[in-house]
Amino acid sequence: MGKGQSSQVPSVLVVGAGIGGLTTAALLAQRGYDVRVFDQAIVPGGCASTFRCRGFTFDVGATQVAGLEPDGIHHQIFTALGVALPEATPCDPACAVYLPGESQPISVWRDPEKWRWERQQQFPGSEAFWQLMADLFRYSWAFQARDPVVPPRNAWDLWRSLQALRPDTLLTVPHLFSTVGQALRWYGLGDDYRLRTFLDLQLKLYSQVNAEETALLYAATALGVSQEPYGLFHLQGSMQVLSDRLVEALEKQGGTLHMRHTVERIHVTNGRATALTIRNQKTGETWTETADHIVTNIPVQNLMTLLGEAAPKGYTQRVETLPPASGAFVIYLGVTQEAIPANCPPHLQFLYSYDGPIGENNSLFVSVSHPGDGRAPEGCATITASSFTEAAMWAEAEDYDALKQQYAKESIARLSNYFTLTPDTIRHQEAATPRTFARFTGRDRGIVGGIGQRVSTFGPFGFANRTPVEGLWLVGDSTHPGEGTAGVSYSARTVVQQIEAVT
Repeated sequence: MGKGQSSQVPSVLVVGAGIGGLTTAALLAQRGYDVRVFDQAIVPGGCASTFRCRGFTFDVGATQVAGLEPDGIHHQIFTALGVALPEATPCDPACAVYLPGESQPISVWRDPEKWRWERQQQFPGSEAFWQLMADLFRYSWAFQARDPVVPPRNAWDLWRSLQALRPDTLLTVPHLFSTVGQALRWYGLGDDYRLRTFLDLQLKLYSQVNAEETALLYAATALGVSQEPYGLFHLQGSMQVLSDRLVEALEKQGGTLHMRHTVERIHVTNGRATALTIRNQKTGETWTETADHIVTNIPVQNLMTLLGEAAPKGYTQRVETLPPASGAFVIYLGVTQEAIPANCPPHLQFLYSYDGPIGENNSLFVSVSHPGDGRAPEGCATITASSFTEAAMWAEAEDYDALKQQYAKESIARLSNYFTLTPDTIRHQEAATPRTFARFTGRDRGIVGGIGQRVSTFGPFGFANRTPVEGLWLVGDSTHPGEGTAGVSYSARTVVQQIEAVT
């Protein structure tokens, strides 16, 4: 028996204290399981955690939340756990998108009618495409709300998915193999470069790939969730409040969280995951913990590393053939309020040239704090700006520090086109690269946002929560329905239901 294990109730070890892992752990602890969570970082939350410096509070990666509306996934989970829902304000617009050479943004409004008017003005002749997206979102969202198990891997999973089907769900079936790029061509919009560029920018945030590659059904949800009665939300305080509430629920039910503990190996015996090798970073002590179930809230690439030679060959081959995942360069700025334009939206997206890639500082996704939201001292604000970048480039960089300084300088120069950034307005500045994310989150090469929502990796064709190794489960942005705190919470709830069904 592993250290601390109880033989009276089913035991679960959770690897990773991101939102997916903490949600799984808290729900299982509430149901009477003996739950222990291990994470190598200093604070919980993973890519939705926070750091503080000189009075400023910065969200590490994720800066906005879906699913806080009544009956949203976070609302349901927090209510079920008996902890207070975090205080938040809707983002309206959800994002203001600036295309090259344009002084007025494309504003993604929360009000559906206002957003309809905006897109009709911005993209004349595209309404039939947007209506298709709205219909597919409505059908897919209703299906997901009925807790299917996607993709199914045994009879019970299939039964749950069939239970979630309704006649309108079948209307999505013809689009299972479609991409956004194909849909644009159906409506004669394939050459609408401005519309395609807007979609490329937005979908890169949510699916990690552009419109040509993004699965149509995933895009319908990603683009539709910004509007009422749903929406994206800005949390009071920081993103850390989500993980703090989940830790509160976990510990209230008797579960335990162990930060600065590195999981070094998953042990598999006769095809079943049975134990973890764990190292305490403070003491250097290493030991083995056994359990009835092991839940991993890590990228699927990290899972292969922990399994080592015990990884099933077919599973390993599938992971090895995945296209490279993206990393991120992020610059964090603490500024005086004078740096922020009047009526600045909470989230902005800039593309600086049609000739360059979406990423590598040619595009930036920017989040700005609100006065009084707890992220900055009075009279100040925070700006967090991120750009997609190749993770391998940073891992192999011969002069890493020079490259980092170059990206920071270019980012500030770009941001200065919109914000007033001078030595007098910038109070604090630091940057993070894929190397930084690898160090602090443990994610393979510092990749962010999952595996890319292409047709081959989305929904029924994606990675299942139920791995080929019995008793080993996967949650997080490598699984359905994808990235974001709402997405990983859905995957967590699916794993909880699957574990309950076999225990």
